Amino acid sequence: MRLLRDAIESGNFLLDLSDDGLDEVFAHVLDHMADSGLIPASSREAILTELWANEKITNSALGHSVAIPHVYIEELTKPLIFFVRLKNALNLGAADGIATRFLFFMLGPKQAGSDHLNTLASITALTSDGEFRYAIGKFESKQEFITAIDQFGSRHPITQYDRTTNPPNEPHTKTKIVGLEYTGQFCGGLREDIARRLPHYWNDFTEGFNLKCVGSILFLFFACLAPAVIFGGLMGIYTHNEIGVIEMILASAICGVLYAMFSGTPLIILGGTGPLLVFTTILYAQCDRLEIAFLPTYAWVGIWSSIMLLIITVFDGSFLMRHFTRFTDEIFAALISIIFIVEAIKNLVNVFKSPDTTTYAEPLLAVILALGTYTVAMYLSRLRRSDFLRAQFRQILSDFGPAIALGIMSLIAFLTRNAIPQDFLSAPEQFGTTSGRPWLVDLWAVENWVKAMAIIPAALVTVLVYLDQNITARLVNSPDHQLQKGVAYHLDLGLVGILMAICSFFGLPWLVAATVRSLNHVRSLATVEEEIDGNGHSHERIIHVRENRLTGVVIHVAIGLVLFLMLDKLQMIPKSTLYGLFLFMGVVSMSGNQFFTRTSLWIRDPSLYPSTHYLRRVPQKVIHAFTAFQAVCLAVLWIVKVSALGILFPLFIAILVPMRMLAGKFIKEEYLEALDADEVPEEETTQHSS
Repeated sequence: MRLLRDAIESGNFLLDLSDDGLDEVFAHVLDHMADSGLIPASSREAILTELWANEKITNSALGHSVAIPHVYIEELTKPLIFFVRLKNALNLGAADGIATRFLFFMLGPKQAGSDHLNTLASITALTSDGEFRYAIGKFESKQEFITAIDQFGSRHPITQYDRTTNPPNEPHTKTKIVGLEYTGQFCGGLREDIARRLPHYWNDFTEGFNLKCVGSILFLFFACLAPAVIFGGLMGIYTHNEIGVIEMILASAICGVLYAMFSGTPLIILGGTGPLLVFTTILYAQCDRLEIAFLPTYAWVGIWSSIMLLIITVFDGSFLMRHFTRFTDEIFAALISIIFIVEAIKNLVNVFKSPDTTTYAEPLLAVILALGTYTVAMYLSRLRRSDFLRAQFRQILSDFGPAIALGIMSLIAFLTRNAIPQDFLSAPEQFGTTSGRPWLVDLWAVENWVKAMAIIPAALVTVLVYLDQNITARLVNSPDHQLQKGVAYHLDLGLVGILMAICSFFGLPWLVAATVRSLNHVRSLATVEEEIDGNGHSHERIIHVRENRLTGVVIHVAIGLVLFLMLDKLQMIPKSTLYGLFLFMGVVSMSGNQFFTRTSLWIRDPSLYPSTHYLRRVPQKVIHAFTAFQAVCLAVLWIVKVSALGILFPLFIAILVPMRMLAGKFIKEEYLEALDADEVPEEETTQHSS
């Protein structure tokens, strides 16, 4: 590591060479070394000859888009390392079939070979780290390269490697959950969250000035507006418009901006969720049955719940989330993904049942528009792995894929509206409450016993918000996402509690971390690479995410502007395209969920199973039993959600913790550690950045 550091500090690197072959690269680099006095000019030809001789014996392309050409001859007097980054990757015949972009030249006298072995181990460890490869693919100065090395060291405590030291990506399963420790001090966890995130606050904004963030904004604008309109419409139906579309959009805008500005995890997107919709519906029905005013009761429930959430925050209550593991996270994420997919399909089926439908042309076009939105968005999102077009153009199309899909299908619907009518998005003509009521809720319009008894449903909604917020935060902060700026569970929960109180005063819907939208926000800001296992199966892995606040702020400001500038423009978007967007979000959010991967093993040829850490460590029967147990838990959650017991839904999520403990009764702990690891160990895979 020291030799590599010294080389970079000495400026021994060339960036973005546009040479088209290895012969040109060798000639260019050696000419530069000779001109810079790094090697004797008289030794250039001997070094070039030896480079090609070694290349014939052993291919210097090691994989991970890295090659290490090396020469050891007597004409050289001291060890030398020189780094080269190519503008366009070259196919140098690496075993993984991935083109090479990074070359580390290692030169020196014959005795320098042993000195370089430790450096070779260091380079291997560094380049096996996705975040490091992302950094050296972007750096413009030697200090940025040094910073990348230092950041690698902060991620992996062991930074000096020799031939007897395990590299930092040695499989492990037990990781400390940072941010969920119990401090035992008043506001202890909250203070730690602020201290952890505050140094990154300015960078959270500057990081947002990037084309990838523009694509994320366009995608998430529609991805957040669609659920706001749909959930708001449903809430308006269930509450007789006491809380409707306008209130949902306004709450999404205000809470979204404040959360993006002041939260510790700005990548989380707040929104209306199915469980909160169910709870609000049941609360309205109870108020109607008891003949008490709904909005004042709703406000008192929200105020009590806000107080409880703040109490949980100042006393480090989120530390209990450390008992939640990948087992719980996978089930919860799977449930939310399935809800999105089922809702999309259900709405498309209802198009055929609509009494306004006179011919099959209308519902068939709706299906075409929905599936077209899904297909175009999915194809463009995968375009980054294609061989067509330039890499930068592929990346742009991939980032803007959902927005492009929505635009194309909306245009088709608009052009055919006279021949085949479609159900376009419903929106009011002007800004105001859905029912025309005053914005401020009269808290004193109910009797004192109602104000006091509201604490009972408030306890249930507190459990729901606590679990929904923290489980989504755990999913967003998953080690798989390679986030670098730290977690803030206590700060985020407290902020959600404050926002909940604000919404209650104005009769706005309560918002909480929306799992699918949050995960899509992370993935829309991610740089990914293709990972190929030993059987040749490929999938994407995140190596870097642009952690920023700007996308969240702009997304929700834009949603707020809809209420004042674009209400009539919403009426140009067919509802069927939103269903397609729902379907896309649900399917994409399934990516990376180990539960779905293990479920697919039930119908796959065992001889063609992917080479994963748990398949190498756990018997197949145990894997299938563990997955089946998760599937049963998921089925129970779904049944509870759609049943009359829907209000108890949050309690059943909490029960997943003892269910995970129960699994330890029939599965060995070593197997559970492999299946339920918080962080997936690095596999024997090859990667390709995109």
